[in-house]
Amino acid sequence: MPRKRPFSAKQKKKQLQDKRERKRQGFQDGVRSSSNSRSGSHDRHEEHTDTSDSESFSLQVRKLNQQPQIRKPGERGYDPNRYRLHFERESREEVERRKKIAREKILEPVPEIETEVDIEDVYKTGSVLDFPKRPPWNYQMSKDQLLAREEKCFREYLENIYSTFQPNQLSYFEHNLETWRQLWRVLEMSDIVLLITDIRHPVRILLMTLKNLILVLNKIDLAPPALVVAWKYYFKSRFPEIHVICFTSYPQQDQDPSAVFKKRRKHRKGWSTAMGPNQLLGSCETITAGKVDLSSWKEKIERDAAGAGLPLDDSEEEDEDDRSMTVLVEHQTDVAMESGGISQELYKDGILTVGCVGFPNVGKSSLINGLVGRKVVSVSRTPGHTKYFQTYFLTPTVKLCDCPGLIFPSLVDKKQQILAGIYPISQIQEPYTSVGYLANRIPVQALLKLRHPDAEPGKPEPPWCAWDVCEAWAEKRGYKTAKGARNDVYRAANSLLRLAVDGRLCVCMRPPGYTSQKGWRKLVEANRQGLMKDSHLAGPASHIIARKDDHILINSHLFFSIPVILNLQPQSISKYLLLSKAVVE
Repeated sequence: MPRKRPFSAKQKKKQLQDKRERKRQGFQDGVRSSSNSRSGSHDRHEEHTDTSDSESFSLQVRKLNQQPQIRKPGERGYDPNRYRLHFERESREEVERRKKIAREKILEPVPEIETEVDIEDVYKTGSVLDFPKRPPWNYQMSKDQLLAREEKCFREYLENIYSTFQPNQLSYFEHNLETWRQLWRVLEMSDIVLLITDIRHPVRILLMTLKNLILVLNKIDLAPPALVVAWKYYFKSRFPEIHVICFTSYPQQDQDPSAVFKKRRKHRKGWSTAMGPNQLLGSCETITAGKVDLSSWKEKIERDAAGAGLPLDDSEEEDEDDRSMTVLVEHQTDVAMESGGISQELYKDGILTVGCVGFPNVGKSSLINGLVGRKVVSVSRTPGHTKYFQTYFLTPTVKLCDCPGLIFPSLVDKKQQILAGIYPISQIQEPYTSVGYLANRIPVQALLKLRHPDAEPGKPEPPWCAWDVCEAWAEKRGYKTAKGARNDVYRAANSLLRLAVDGRLCVCMRPPGYTSQKGWRKLVEANRQGLMKDSHLAGPASHIIARKDDHILINSHLFFSIPVILNLQPQSISKYLLLSKAVVE
């Protein structure tokens, strides 16, 4: 072994400079269009400019969730970065401007009505805010011709959006054509499309004009029962042609909103019997109208419920005994997803194909795991975790399709999107204004028992700003910088946003008119304590049982484990019906 040679600091500095220069040159030479990207660069954050042939349209794009890629030179294989998130890059001036706001703007609680949001405020009717449509194609076209046509249409789609709206008006939305192609494949091959949205921010989803569409309000365990009722009533009244169901993979009792430090209970192994499969089955039976034999799916749901020893959709314990079912997993490769492999025939070979579409981190993979009853899909808190298109045979006649999450263009506030979990928390350049958005809507300082950094004994507490909240949380948790041991406010801000995404600091958007209709809202809440006295009830809930003169009649004595908006059997309703002639204000 040769003797080590001395290496001076000057030589080390020169070595690092050369390394940075090589990376810079390699980045400039390797810039490619996001639509043509088949391999990611080695930089964690990429930036490039897409310019059309006429040089009239340019766009700075930031690529997130860079994954390590181990591949020998000349070797071909799956690219884990092919479907990663592509967002418009924000300028450094904009980031610095928001940091200044976070340091100076005083936090003030917003009125409750400010949390109400209408889908018309997010997606303007008749505007260009729509998802890109796949251009017409036929089987005589070559693959290269089809790809070129798709790229041209996608560029025109982006041009129309940015020519109509300013970048500061738009939300984050997907700029990766490869991910949109997955949506096109799913829509083409699916008989029924599940449009999955988070109950806390349900209007972020674009209600596509599809005939066989089921809107799934997911994660209903994170929202009050009354709010779940209101959102389902809102969507059913606005879009009567679609089916609306509710779902959660973690059925549980209500938790104290102030118990921020208490994590959601995790099961020892496996997945619990989720709430909602029976209602989803009912919607699919209505749509298929007997054209597909779904008896095997119904038997599976009954088997899952029987294994837990509880009624349908009322299971809170996992089914540990039933492991006899095997789920066939198919990984869809590029060859399988080519135009020639897509069939337009409904219920081909007697199989119902159900596609899952939604935002990143909305719970698409968890929903599939909840339907199956055990983990078959990898899940993560990080948005964009699903990296490729897969299909799962739930039963011999029911096939589920999981695809990467998609963010549709809209006018929703970007801070609200961050709190909804669509942006990787660890890669947010400026998280402080999002913390301020959260603190304006829920009492973060009181829930976390924070002490103002500038507070002095015997004097009134100074006003809070978003930066103060982050600094106080860093002090409480002991987050310090490596050099100087100062409070690490960036890490503290990330921690607060993770608490919000997990639902431990929960802010929920409300449908229009929710704040003013306090009569029925109080009715639901008032019956909570009385319901808990009944030993066989898991908790309080409510259920819309009738409508009269545009008012809602509420049955306020049902299971909380069975969501308030599920279609229960008449005998279950009559057994626990206490409210007979109450018309809500």
